[in-house]
Amino acid sequence: MSRIIAIANQKGGVGKTTTAINLSACLAEAGKKVLTIDLDPQGNMTSGLGVEKEEVENTVYELMLDECSIKDSMTDTVVDGLKIIPSNVDLAGAEIELLGIPDKENILRNAVDYIREDYDFIIIDCPPSLNMLTINAMTTADSVLVPIQCEYYALEGLSQLIHTIDLVQQRLNSNLVIDGVVFTMYDVRTNLSNQVVDNVRSNLDAKIYNTLIPRNIRLAEAPSHGLPINLYDSKSAGTESYRSLAKEVMERGES
Repeated sequence: MSRIIAIANQKGGVGKTTTAINLSACLAEAGKKVLTIDLDPQGNMTSGLGVEKEEVENTVYELMLDECSIKDSMTDTVVDGLKIIPSNVDLAGAEIELLGIPDKENILRNAVDYIREDYDFIIIDCPPSLNMLTINAMTTADSVLVPIQCEYYALEGLSQLIHTIDLVQQRLNSNLVIDGVVFTMYDVRTNLSNQVVDNVRSNLDAKIYNTLIPRNIRLAEAPSHGLPINLYDSKSAGTESYRSLAKEVMERGES
């Protein structure tokens, strides 16, 4: 049974794209067939998986404007068993171009339906805003995984994200659930990180992953080499944490 997970948080800098890249790569490493969809016009997931975003012929932009088929929009990544529908700055104009299109909230879902059963996991990296691209991701997804940075304002904006998820549930995708929260940039040496984790646990009525993603220099370096962390440094603390997260994600699907 295929699972589609949108990785979303409208706050930037919380490790959203890092989580999308490395969770996808570790799922593929575990033998799963994975498709990633880069819905962020910055295209950081695309370049982080070794794809030259300015050189690809078709991207998610062409797909959403019905200028290519979903299979024509896919390209290989540096990871065996992992394909991507890439993105680049062209996608920034999609919001305006989609305005007059009927049923625009379901464009991505209608396209993904054709290939859904070809993959074990489809991971969607959302833009850091609650716009029409994020809505498309949520109408397509089965669940939303929310990365939260271990910092003072961690809960800020989270209620807005949960409200958006609730609206999508009510109006567009009744099956959508919050997959869970994953803490990123965790620093075991600081009281603040531990306080944030405790605060979110006590305030949030959602599943929280046991895996904590640490602050890790190797994780920060990997994207500049166009590699996920498990290919860049297979023994780093960042690799171990994302392998652990992938294991939890797979186990949740089996329960």
